[in-house]
Amino acid sequence: MTLEFKGIHHVSALTAKGQENYDFYTKVLGLRLIKKTVNQDDPSVYHLFYGDEKGNPGTELTFFEIPRAGRFHAGTNSISATSLRVPNDEALQYWRERFDTMQVEHEEIRERAGRSTLAFQDHEGQRLILVSDEHNQGVPGGTVWDKSPVPAAYGIIGLGPVQLTVQHAQATIDVLTDIMGFRVAGQYASSVAGQPDIVVLETGQGGTGAEVHVEERADLPAERPGRGSVHHVAFRVDNEEELRQWIGRISEARLPNSGFVDRFYFRSLYFREPNGILFELATDGPGFDTDEDIHHLGESLALPPFLEDRREQIEAVLKPIDTKVE
Repeated sequence: MTLEFKGIHHVSALTAKGQENYDFYTKVLGLRLIKKTVNQDDPSVYHLFYGDEKGNPGTELTFFEIPRAGRFHAGTNSISATSLRVPNDEALQYWRERFDTMQVEHEEIRERAGRSTLAFQDHEGQRLILVSDEHNQGVPGGTVWDKSPVPAAYGIIGLGPVQLTVQHAQATIDVLTDIMGFRVAGQYASSVAGQPDIVVLETGQGGTGAEVHVEERADLPAERPGRGSVHHVAFRVDNEEELRQWIGRISEARLPNSGFVDRFYFRSLYFREPNGILFELATDGPGFDTDEDIHHLGESLALPPFLEDRREQIEAVLKPIDTKVE
């Protein structure tokens, strides 16, 4: 059986203020908070998951809240931009006007990899790009939550291409193609004069929901992570059986890795590619309605079973986040 990822599963980033993060991603971007839980490796901090109507794989943008995190300093060996898919080119016009009205810092609409895009930043400098799905023939998007403040015709329907900025592009490309089964799908000019073209790689059905864009920048220092930076990107694995096959392949390639990790909502494997960027492989299920009713996702603190007996002490150190839907 040929092993192949189904696309991007989720992207996890860092924030210093959970409440402000919730307000931006739900009230400005119109995403649904699908899970309010904790970092399973450090239960003293929140892990917030946003996505479509039920947090389908490929729509999840997540944040670890690190209250004392300093501001990141952009550079190489980083996930330097996360794309969010919108239905068509017309939606970008809506978002440009919305960002102007809501005073969100943004660039102008321009083409990237043959698609119309609109780059912007959140209140902590998180680098985001809206990408039009108008001509997408690849992985289908999700479904906008019916309580979103953004009209469904313009709403965010999932994660788009993830950009990696590295010092040595070929080393990253080799791992993506030779070990992880990605295909080189093209390239496009860097926005920085004199820099190499950005290489587009795809997996599965391809398209906006299944691409990694690799940018080589030998002129930059390594990124210093902090609030506003991205922690890791995860790729979609169909089920646990396939995940265990991937664990074998990654181990055979002698890439140090975490081995099998049960995250309750999905099963995972973690490893770093040659430039030090953290990759995760995550199964599509069991899903976020495993411990909450689908109609009430994210309304209260959810804990995996192995942390439930520590609920009282965990809740005691977390600053409450008001997640009432108006």
